[in-house]
Amino acid sequence: MPETPAVPAARPTPAELSAEDGKLVVLARGARARVAAVEGAAVRDQDGRTYAAASVALPSLTVTALQLAVASAAAAGATRLEAAVVVTEASTLDGAGHAAVRDLAADAPIHVAAPDGTVLGTVVE
Repeated sequence: MPETPAVPAARPTPAELSAEDGKLVVLARGARARVAAVEGAAVRDQDGRTYAAASVALPSLTVTALQLAVASAAAAGATRLEAAVVVTEASTLDGAGHAAVRDLAADAPIHVAAPDGTVLGTVVE
């Protein structure tokens, strides 16, 4: 995937995730595992609807999981996101995914989780 600008590192999450954010972790893990993708992501919109996606790496198209989840939400009519999760082997959030979430939410938490579902931290900026 092309390199993207650095974004704020995920801060450790002091408490357990809410049940709704925990659901996003499960959805993101499932999307990743289903196609053995590098990343999986899930977002929740203003109406509580959820969208999950896996990263895509084709010769003519490269999209991060978070970009695709946000695009799915936007295509379904979402105008705001409440929360996002990305499941990845990386320890930081990629810039492209961060920017996609911020297009629909200036302050929604973006939880970064390891493939086993352990939340590594949360980006709120």
